[in-house]
Amino acid sequence: MIDAIPIEYAGGRSANGPLLVFDHVTGVGWDEDATITLASGERRHGVVLDVNDDLAVVQVFEGTSGISLSGVRVAFSGTPMRVPVGPQWLGRVCNGRGEPIDGGPPVRGERLAAVNGVPINPAARELPRDPIITGISAIDGLTTLVRGQKLPIFSVGGLPHLELAAQIAAQARVGDGTFQIVFAAMGVTHADADATRDALEERSQAGDLALLINTASDPVVERVLTPRLALTVAEHLAFERGGHVLVLMCDMTSYAEAVREVSAARGEVPGRQGYPGYLFSDLASLYERCGRLRVSSGSLTQIPVLTMPAGDITHPVPDLTGYITEGQVVLSQEMQSCNIYPPFDALSSLSRLMRHGVGPEQTRQDHMAVAGQVYAALSHARQVRELTDLVGETGLAENDRAYLRFADALDAGFINQGRTDHRGIDDSLERAWAALTLLPSGDLSRLDPEDVAQHVAANARDKPEAAA
Repeated sequence: MIDAIPIEYAGGRSANGPLLVFDHVTGVGWDEDATITLASGERRHGVVLDVNDDLAVVQVFEGTSGISLSGVRVAFSGTPMRVPVGPQWLGRVCNGRGEPIDGGPPVRGERLAAVNGVPINPAARELPRDPIITGISAIDGLTTLVRGQKLPIFSVGGLPHLELAAQIAAQARVGDGTFQIVFAAMGVTHADADATRDALEERSQAGDLALLINTASDPVVERVLTPRLALTVAEHLAFERGGHVLVLMCDMTSYAEAVREVSAARGEVPGRQGYPGYLFSDLASLYERCGRLRVSSGSLTQIPVLTMPAGDITHPVPDLTGYITEGQVVLSQEMQSCNIYPPFDALSSLSRLMRHGVGPEQTRQDHMAVAGQVYAALSHARQVRELTDLVGETGLAENDRAYLRFADALDAGFINQGRTDHRGIDDSLERAWAALTLLPSGDLSRLDPEDVAQHVAANARDKPEAAA
């Protein structure tokens, strides 16, 4: 079969921001891939955003600066934008459009796949199950990530969310099967981009990771493409090749701002805080591309990372993300001020699918009970701290002071860890037990009494002065 030669049109009608309008075009459809050729011979790439009669609106990834309307030409491919997919992406570093920035040749895949993709049909899904161990005690112990889940990280500007995402990407493991990482960085500084590449260099060289980087100086429109490209690559690895794939996308707030900018350039009616009214469905079209399929042994798991402007969790991006995803990991400025890394806010974080990824033959028999007891104790410790502000610590009962010691020990020994520290699940749970044994045994009602007695005795042997 001979491929049709794209029809080329000369001369543009208007240019506005990243948008270029052509008239007198026929047979052009939405989402078609377009190649724009300038009078100088330079080539740029775009996608058809809108078609009205004989007008076609093309979104130019490189922007329209320097384009002369009289000398520009455009060729429409006749198909939506497609990229090669296959294991050739692993070990490569590319920009947000998939062009190599690691000095290697262009990525060649097994076939071409449409970048936009489609959300997974609910009838074709299997329930997410089995854990992904990130090596981060707070996440593995209290908000366990399950294969096929979408678990966002909510952060605030200035907190080490990108560093945490890179650490997860460098350390995450599964118990069996192949495991790969696709990391999409959007709107990051050049310094952050270099730090991310350094942190992931070992995993990239091992051939387990594909890295896509869109910096703050790159075209804003490219940012809209980056997560779609990452998910397209990951879908092939997971559902067609049967691997377990983790996709990290940071920062989804930068992505949403790019969507808002493109929407404004198109002249669309703005909605809440200037974002387009379709932001919810746009985010859902990305988040719902992860999961497990009945017909595939693989899984695709997502960790979208987003920053909340001024720490506002009701901002449209975290608010809508919370409706679509299955829990959240929240980073706290208060914990950051205490020099705790990661600055994990336990009482604001949860994983709604955690119960499907913990327990015997997955993590440990006591995992769910330990997590429940930690949450209950932390909730009481917060109430005690509020009471301390009123009456002072000397006015507290000994039982209440034990809860303060527990919270401090949990922060120092369980949540706080080094930026390259990889902890196994047993190590993480034993650290939680070490903090829980500081509480009166009668208050540990969610735990098995035999486990409590065993850990209290072990703690007394390790720290006889504490028992005294």
